[in-house]
Order: sequence, then C-alpha cells, then structure tokens
Amino acid sequence: MTETRATREEQVLERIDRARQRKARVREEHITMAHGAGGKATQTLIEAVFLDAFRNPLLEPLEDGAVFAAGGARLAFTTDSYVVSPLFFPGGDIGDLAVNGTVNDLAVCGARPLYLSAGFVLEEGFPVEDLRRISASMARAAAAAEVSIVTGDTKVVQRGKADGCYVTTAGVGLLERDAPLGVAHARPGDAVLVSGPIGEHGVTIMLARGELDIEADVTSDTAPLNGLVTALLAAVGGKVRCLRDATRGGVATILNEIARASGVAVVVEEDAVPVRPAVRGACELLGIDPLYVACEGRMVVVVAGDGDGDGDGDGDGDGDGDAEGGVADAALAALRSHPLGEGAAIIGRVQDDPPGLVLLKTAFGGTRIVDVLVGDPLPRIC
Repeated sequence: MTETRATREEQVLERIDRARQRKARVREEHITMAHGAGGKATQTLIEAVFLDAFRNPLLEPLEDGAVFAAGGARLAFTTDSYVVSPLFFPGGDIGDLAVNGTVNDLAVCGARPLYLSAGFVLEEGFPVEDLRRISASMARAAAAAEVSIVTGDTKVVQRGKADGCYVTTAGVGLLERDAPLGVAHARPGDAVLVSGPIGEHGVTIMLARGELDIEADVTSDTAPLNGLVTALLAAVGGKVRCLRDATRGGVATILNEIARASGVAVVVEEDAVPVRPAVRGACELLGIDPLYVACEGRMVVVVAGDGDGDGDGDGDGDGDGDAEGGVADAALAALRSHPLGEGAAIIGRVQDDPPGLVLLKTAFGGTRIVDVLVGDPLPRIC
C-alpha cells in the first residue's frame, strides 16, 4: 500500500513538473480579470507576452525591480499601478498604497528608496476634494518613508471610462550593500520568515465594499517596509537570500516563485503562519485561504540556515534539525525589534525535494501542495 501511494505521488509530481516546464502560452483571446489577480494567469501573461517582447538581462529575473549600475552607483528601479476599489478604506487609501507599494518594491531589492514619480488617470466628474485627500495622503506616506515625489503626469478620461482615479508610481533607490537578493538564491537548509500577520489588506478591501454582509475589526496593513529592511540587513547582512513583499497572490505566490526560481522545495508549517483571528474568521466565511490574500505591509524573508544542505539543518535528513536557529533567530529578533515586525514569525524551511513545489504541513498532521493562485477568486484589491 505504501509503495503504491509513493508511486502515485511520484507520478503526480512528474506531471506537475512537466506542466511547469512547458512554454508559457496565453490561451485566451481576450484579457480576463484573472490576468490581473497575481496568480497563474498573471504569470502566463507576463512570460508569454511581456517577457517575450521585452526580454533582456535586467527584466528576465522578474524581480520586484531592476538592479543596475550607472555612473559608479548601483541602483534599483521599479514601477506599479494601483486600481483599488474603494479608493478610501480602513487604514489607508489609494494614495498611501501607491507610495508604500513602490517604496516596498525598492526596499525588497535591498535599495534605499530615494525618488518617486506619480501618474494619475482621472475620470471626468471625479471630486477635486477626493483628489486633494489622495495627494495629501501620498505626501504623508512619502514623508514617512523619507522619499520625494519629484515628477509625474495627469490624464483625464471620459465619464464611465475609469473607476474615478488610477495611480501609477515609479521609483528609484540606491543599493548600498553588495549582497545580491533574489528568488533564485534560496538553498536547502534556509529558513523562511514572514514579517507579520498576513492577509489584512485583502480582507479589509473585500469587507470595505459592503457587499458581503460581514463585519470584522480589520484594517489594511499598508506601510513602508524600508526601515524594517534596513534593520534586518544591519543584523544579518549577507545572510539574507531573498526579500519579497506579499501583494497580489499573497504569501503563497511568493513562496512558489522562490521554489520555482531556486529549484527547491519550500515546506511551511501551517500553525506557524501568523493570521489575526478576525482575518482568519473572515477568510473561513468567504471560503478563501489567507495564504493567497494580499498584504501591503508584510514581506517574506529567506535567510541562510545553519544546516549542511539536506534541508533540515542537522545533517541527518530527518526533518527535525535546527535550520531555524542561529541566523534565523537573529533575523527574527531584528524584525521583531521594529514596530512593523512585532508579529514576525519563522514559518518554514527550504529543502531540496520535491524541487519547485511549496508544501504545507497542516495542523492535522497531513501535507498538501500549495500551488499558485488559479483563476480570479478574489476581487480587485490593489
């Protein structure tokens, strides 16, 4: 029986691997909402259309920003667009979301954010007072993150052609450390951390729409992560393998990107993943997994483990090693020393097999595969 089960598992893993090795191809004739959800459809669109058209060494890693040298300095550059609905929600609005999102993309590249641009697409009839509120929120967020908005653009479209206001921000930052960061740098024995409770932004937006008849005391976690990243890098420096802020597609998508790019397995302990009771309760009522729900002020961190590469940290391969000791403990302490990282936790480890997959050890003692988000089960949230 055990041998048959093992054979079946091997066959399933082989099929998954073959499917992932196929060349990305958009099968739909028209863009769907799933193409913007941050899951499989988004990845396919990026790889089959944009990467295929624009392929170059800076773009191809598909990190949160491009890292390059110019005039003797090492810089990071990123851009993002924000189409959240509603524009104003508990804990924030589209303005601070746009600033924080671009600051965070630069920060997880290991850069010190410096300057941002801001582009606005406004719908005819949009209240000027709302635009003032959004601009003031962006100014406060920029001041908090110690960046300046130095250029921008404004366009107006006809009534009914937009949801009031769309914002696009781009940013540039300075890399002051030599250690490279990226999803392809994870190694067996590494530890995986999150900087705090997950899913708060996505749940906040879903409830703020008032369509679900669910009440919960939840606010968005939107916040600039550059100070938290600085504290982490100061504590463990070159031992950090990867940083990613978990936005569209949530923590699950980030973990899958790490597993695929590094050719490793990421094993997560369900009980170790921090989720606030209100968020967990809302997710249970909605039938969604918090691992797939967007954050806007949380990051996934991979740091070097103290093991010898067998994936469990103690050299005997039995899974009970101390990969979460040493560097991981220092990283955890650094995160928790910062106000934005007080709820940080070590949630799992990296091992060598099965490569390219994320496995969740459930609270009931089982194990399941955590794949990339499929379809568009969540409403637009960023």
